[in-house]
Amino acid sequence: MTRRAQLWRIVAAVFTIINAVGAGMAASEGEQLHAGGHVALTLLGAFAFWWIDLRARRLESPALLIGDERLAQLQQSVDAIAIEVERIGEAQRFSARLQSDKVEKKP
Repeated sequence: MTRRAQLWRIVAAVFTIINAVGAGMAASEGEQLHAGGHVALTLLGAFAFWWIDLRARRLESPALLIGDERLAQLQQSVDAIAIEVERIGEAQRFSARLQSDKVEKKP
């Protein structure tokens, strides 16, 4: 999770906690409208916290999966190239051996 997302999660959590405490204090003093406002803000803060967390996790997951897929594909490509280079080297050694045999057989 990025620092920015972590910061906003903290802000949303603090906002939610403060409003929850405010709702309790307003309700204890008998101010229903004031307490209702704090309850609404508490729900809004909880939703913001959930949304920020969900968005940060979504943004991280696909990037990691794409990176893993690309890394696996790159590894397969490197392996295929290594096999082809080995085949080319073997063919060159075989060709060089045939040419050297021809030179030795000529009188």
